[in-house]
Parts: sequence; C-alpha cells; structure tokens
Amino acid sequence: MAHDSVQIVSRGGAWGALGALASSDGSASHVYVRSLVLGSESPRDLADAVHYLCLLHGRHPGLIDHALAHDLEPVEREWLEASADAFVTERSYLVRLVAAAGPLPSTPGQAESEAAAAGQRHALDMLAQSDRAGCAIGAALALVLDWQPMRAILDVAAQRLGIDPPASSLPLESETAAVVAVLSSDGAKERAMMFGAQQVFAQHRGLWDLLEARAEAREIH
Repeated sequence: MAHDSVQIVSRGGAWGALGALASSDGSASHVYVRSLVLGSESPRDLADAVHYLCLLHGRHPGLIDHALAHDLEPVEREWLEASADAFVTERSYLVRLVAAAGPLPSTPGQAESEAAAAGQRHALDMLAQSDRAGCAIGAALALVLDWQPMRAILDVAAQRLGIDPPASSLPLESETAAVVAVLSSDGAKERAMMFGAQQVFAQHRGLWDLLEARAEAREIH
C-alpha cells in the first residue's frame, strides 16, 4: 500500500527528502483534500473529485506505464512493473466509482475546468516520458506516495455509494525505498527523481485547487 510520508521523513537521506517533499507539497497537506477525506464535503463534491481523478489517472497507458518505457535498472523495472499491475485495480476502482457517481456535477466554467485538467494530464504524461534519467521514475514514485490520500477520498466516496473498496497492492515501503536508494547513488539521477516527484505533486495540488474552486462556484450558483 502507499506509504505514510511522516514515517518516511524519519528515515533520512534521499528517502527522507522524498518523504519531506510529499509532506510539504503532496495532496495530504491540501486543506480541500482533508475536508474530502473527513467527509465534510457534499456528495456532489466527492463525485467531482472522483470524476477528475479519473480524468488524470483513469486512462491506460498511465503515468506508471509510460515510465516503464525507459532504460531502467532491474530494481526500478521490478518496482514499476509491480506498481503498474497494482494500478490496474486502482484504475478499475476509479472507473467503477465514476459510473456509480453519475454525471459530472453541473458547475460554472466547465469548459475551462476540462481544459485545465487536460493540461495537467498532459504535464503528467510529459514527465513520465521525459528522457532525463530519473525523472520518469521520480514521477511514478510521487504518484504512488500521493495515492494514499487520493485513495482515502475514493474510499469515502465508495462508502457513500455502497461499494466495497478493493484491497490495494501497491509496493511496500521497503520496496519503494530500495528504488530510491538506487537512484540516490547517482547524483544526477537523484536530482532528476526529485524534480519529477516535485512536478507531480505540483500538478496534483493544482487539481485540488481547481476542485476547491469548482465547489465554491457551485455554492454561489
């Protein structure tokens, strides 16, 4: 399963630095994500989040699949293959929730919202297809780390929709830490990894800013 970034920070080194980045820039620290996880937002807001998460991460090939196309160390490839296999379940879960949630909630500025989400999706794809060694795997690492709060939102939505959440089979913390250790042995790769991760966290935060603005727009109208 995805990992608790607070625990990661305590490990130090590159693994700790990645955890610190997840804590400061990841989805878990966003106020709107916290409200969704706590169930304090309306069913329409949850449905909106599910739909937009599906726009970003519900298609195949996704970020992790694109990252697999690079020249990789064996431990990196093994981790990515396991993550890609696990994400098949997450993707199916997303699609199932979207179907159960019904149509996208009517919101002012829909065309602009869709364009913004398409831009975020494109940015994620470009990171995962970057030729800079370490960038794509860094982006994939960030997605797996950031999936924990996203999965929590999906599980809240599933509970409201009467759907049993499937078990997550994303890589264990020790397996993810092993990949980070390999990357951190090469300074250039480590910097690229951190760049890729930071950019993914930024795109995700952009998504939550967008969804928070959409929720506020629905309240006004």
